[in-house]
Amino acid sequence: GVHPDDCKGVSSCVAVKDAPLLEKYTVILHQNIGARPELIVKKDDILRKGQLLATPGGFVSVPVHSPTSGRVGALCEIPGPSGVKVQALEILSDGSDLPDNSLEPFPDWENQAPDILKKRIADAGIVGMGGAAFPTHVKLSPPPDKKIDTLILNGAECEPYLNADCRLMIERPEAVLEGAAIVARILGVKNIFAGIEANKPEAIAAMKEKASKYNVNIVPLRVRYPQGGEKQLIYAVTGRKTPAGGLPMDVGCVVQNVATAAAVMEAVKEGKPLIERITTVTGNAVVNPGNWRFRIGTPLSKALELSGGVKYSPGKIILGGPMMGFAQKSLDVTLMKNSSGIVLLDRDEISLFTSQACIRCGRCIDVCPMNILPGPLSVMVESEDFGLAEQYHAMDCIECGSCSYVCPSFRPLVQHFRRAKAEINARRRKAKS
Repeated sequence: GVHPDDCKGVSSCVAVKDAPLLEKYTVILHQNIGARPELIVKKDDILRKGQLLATPGGFVSVPVHSPTSGRVGALCEIPGPSGVKVQALEILSDGSDLPDNSLEPFPDWENQAPDILKKRIADAGIVGMGGAAFPTHVKLSPPPDKKIDTLILNGAECEPYLNADCRLMIERPEAVLEGAAIVARILGVKNIFAGIEANKPEAIAAMKEKASKYNVNIVPLRVRYPQGGEKQLIYAVTGRKTPAGGLPMDVGCVVQNVATAAAVMEAVKEGKPLIERITTVTGNAVVNPGNWRFRIGTPLSKALELSGGVKYSPGKIILGGPMMGFAQKSLDVTLMKNSSGIVLLDRDEISLFTSQACIRCGRCIDVCPMNILPGPLSVMVESEDFGLAEQYHAMDCIECGSCSYVCPSFRPLVQHFRRAKAEINARRRKAKS
């Protein structure tokens, strides 16, 4: 791993604020890894807050819900976080914010069967909120031959600048811990840990104060990046090593982000679908850096406006964190279920460079948390030898950016590996068809 400056001080002490209701939200329809949800509403349909807009397109998919009451506007294309045009639906608010209430609350969730709880999580549209956006109900459905004995809450939040998870743990520790208890009931496990980096003492203290009630063990972690990677977190907390090409379930573990756990509690106990999330808005250029509870579908332009606007033109606007997030060209991009931060970097905080040839210094190999060979792999990708790249474990790359961070030749290593993984996956799909 690497040790970038955490740069969290700007927004770490700012309590979460609820964003005011907007006149219009633009909700991206495909917000999960897996199948695309299927739209079930049409223009001018009347909606309530939390009403279904799209149903799952398969088992590995989740529904999408309206962030407020009002009516359906236009079906349109907008820039997605990665720059690719995506389909989105305009929701025109009526200002009343009337709830749909179609998900029955389960205040007595301890008496509900695990399958009922899992179905509720699926119906609420919950995905991994730490960045991956993998459907949570799928993660909680391991094959019968995979024995799960440990649940780990991911409170590392190792990305620089971001404080969304930290503030959640400080302000609502019981929501996180009760969500973990619900997940543990579904999985049938007794061992529950919460890994939190040691640079979050307030979060550690808040979680420890409430943890005994839910039988959760709080584990302070060494500060390094990417401590929040699933396999790195499992090793730090349990000492178990996930095999190359393997998944956490192969070593008896399930990892859930703390925000995902809180969303599980709200879905099960309060009958609330996933229509909002905490997002950090920060950077020296932001007038009032802080942490906001935004509705899904809020444009970046509105998020920055609510934060007081910008003092000057930033060098780069990133959705997510500076290590794994995506630089944005348009402020029309809207927040999704996995949008943990909006980071504005100054011009002197970014590097403008030209990629050069690999000098075989080995720095990328030293810092790679997955113990693969980033430098040689990137040369294979440049040569379009994707078969060899697959043999050298390109699919194990977690795209953390540590290799790019230390590369003296400024090589776009993460971009190479994203391309390789896309090509390998395409070839695998073609071979199956």
